[in-house]
Amino acid sequence: MSSIRSDPVHRIYPEPIDHFDRLPDSLLLLVFNKIGDVKALGRCCVVSRRFHSLVPQVENVVVRVDCVISDDECSPSSSSYDKSRSAGPISSLFRFLLGGIVKPFQALVQFLGPKRSALNETLNTHSSSSLSVGSVGPGADVNDGEMEQGGVTHHSPTQVLRNFDEIRFLRIELPSGELGIDDGVLLRWRADFGSTLDSCVILGAASVTKNLHLRVPECANDGFCPNNSITNVDDNGSIPESFYTNGGLKLRVVWTISSLIAASARHYLLQPIIAEHKTLDSLVLTDADGQGVLCMNRDQLEELRVKPLSASSASKRTLVPALNMRLWYAPQLELPGGVVLKGATLVAIRPSEQPASKKEVSDSSWLSTAFEEPYGTAAKMLIKRRTYCLEMNSF
Repeated sequence: MSSIRSDPVHRIYPEPIDHFDRLPDSLLLLVFNKIGDVKALGRCCVVSRRFHSLVPQVENVVVRVDCVISDDECSPSSSSYDKSRSAGPISSLFRFLLGGIVKPFQALVQFLGPKRSALNETLNTHSSSSLSVGSVGPGADVNDGEMEQGGVTHHSPTQVLRNFDEIRFLRIELPSGELGIDDGVLLRWRADFGSTLDSCVILGAASVTKNLHLRVPECANDGFCPNNSITNVDDNGSIPESFYTNGGLKLRVVWTISSLIAASARHYLLQPIIAEHKTLDSLVLTDADGQGVLCMNRDQLEELRVKPLSASSASKRTLVPALNMRLWYAPQLELPGGVVLKGATLVAIRPSEQPASKKEVSDSSWLSTAFEEPYGTAAKMLIKRRTYCLEMNSF
């Protein structure tokens, strides 16, 4: 009788249905791909077993690095940490760590765990030049691909990304640019790599100011820019004599070499990730300052897997080949929106020996699309000026 009496109650108050469970996996994966951020995906892993099984199928992943720890700081027995810090930003390039993630990454590490032996092999091969992503795990062992600092255990991005099986678009963002520059100085670079450097473009300026009363017409889509956007220069577009005597040329050479070193060091650090994730279509390694961007498309990624890179014998970075460079300069450049660049310089770099198939892209499209606005407009304006050619040996 009691069961018969309960039937009307169940009919009036049926058990609740979780309509979220009725969503197809494809729709959830679409949401996860919009999220992208590896921290947020780590949090999603702890929500349910279903989420935990779907996260490894995400195709679009973003890894944001929170702090930088040098090799010396990673070693408990080292006494030279202070020296390494004073050596400059390039010397501390080789440990990028993402810290402050506690419970979310504990779940993420669970499905990363089974392949740890492969991680050891990777870290033993590239022990002093591996990207590192932080999570928490008490009692972590440095020899196990983990470094502990301030109670936070740091893992390499290779480890964090290990069980993402279908990554197609990967973006890694460093906390800042490697090159220490003075306030008000502009330095931007973009480099494209295969197994070695394919191209690099650098935009610099001694100072960037804002003139709210300045009105400069914007460049047309065909790249045409008004001549009155460049002021206080010779009519023929020549570099003034003072550029050579006041250290201007020397400064641009330092910018160029420093940018190439930073780009080649980033490229070297990406080897384990590229080797492991063969589904990648695009890989971008940038920084929060927007100082430098390293890009690799699917063909370039495959080229690196087939043809291993040549490493520099002096440091943990990819060898930079012999280069041909072209330089454009304007003492003052006025951009739309009132931005004024003083000592504006654009440098376009390609290897001296490069297959013809990689030289098909025209300068106007390649250089003008390398930077976001207003600096894309600056590049369009500069390439209309006189070109100066330089060469650089491999290093």
